[in-house]
Amino acid sequence: MSREFELCPGRRVGGDQPCFIIAEIGQNHQGDLDIAKRMIRMVKDCGADCAKFQKSELEYKFNKKALERPYTSKHSWGKTYGEHKRYLEFSHDQYRELKKYAEEIGIFFTASGMDEMAVEFLHELDVPFFKVGSGDTNNFPYLEKTAKKGRPMVISSGMQSMNTMHQVYQIVKPINPNFCFLQCTSAYPLQPEDVNLRVIS
Repeated sequence: MSREFELCPGRRVGGDQPCFIIAEIGQNHQGDLDIAKRMIRMVKDCGADCAKFQKSELEYKFNKKALERPYTSKHSWGKTYGEHKRYLEFSHDQYRELKKYAEEIGIFFTASGMDEMAVEFLHELDVPFFKVGSGDTNNFPYLEKTAKKGRPMVISSGMQSMNTMHQVYQIVKPINPNFCFLQCTSAYPLQPEDVNLRVIS
């Protein structure tokens, strides 16, 4: 039997435990707090276990040049990449409000910390577990610092080789045994023939 651990208070994963469903809201709220709350409510009504967002500390993650570059896509929320990202990024107080709302309606709340400072904030916010996005799975210093926080971790495997995933295991396991891998194929939309769930075995 696979090892079990508590991912959220009162909810274990692994072994014979039921599937734990995380609904990815990400930044699909379009920077609107009311839309974000409605999405959390929909997640709850659909029977998912957890609503997940994406948190970045933009001034830490990006340099000035990256934030000031023109961003003229039809999907842009600003004239520069920085304006676009700031439009979509909730403040710390807004995150606290969203977490409180999720708790009030009875659903777990977490976010992917998209950089080390975001992880620091999410730790202070007291999320039940850290979600590591595929883009950070091979960022070993980030993984080590996140693991040392002591919270359970869900680590995505998108775009990573099997060798990299073995390295991730060897880095995280001695520090924090309460983690699992999330099989991810980074294609959107994903075709059924590319899901590759058999890699889990």
